[in-house]
Amino acid sequence: MGDSQSVLVVDDQKGVRRLLHEAFLMAGISVEVAASGAEALEKLGRREYSLMLLDVKMPGMTGIEALAEARRRGHRIPVILMTAYEELPLIKEASALDILDHVIKPFDVMELTRKISRWRSSPFEYRG
Repeated sequence: MGDSQSVLVVDDQKGVRRLLHEAFLMAGISVEVAASGAEALEKLGRREYSLMLLDVKMPGMTGIEALAEARRRGHRIPVILMTAYEELPLIKEASALDILDHVIKPFDVMELTRKISRWRSSPFEYRG
């Protein structure tokens, strides 16, 4: 994973960003947030993160488009997609972009926090 042990949370819903930010900080996980795919790409250009939690459905640039662009730019960050059940076909499409996993909304924040801790400590090999 990246040099930093910080997680980047990307979601257009302010409430989701705030909830995950607070939960991760309480669990001792360093976290930054982005409100759009474009903002996420900007942040990825400035520093490395150990993991990106990326919403699939966002206005403007979707999570899949943001991930494709991140990969095109050479970012090898492990990615967990957040999606609603009806978006599962998009997860299959995103698998070609080398995702680590996905979570289905609504999710249990404490369970997600435990998974984030586990994923951050697991080896991830980008297949690019």
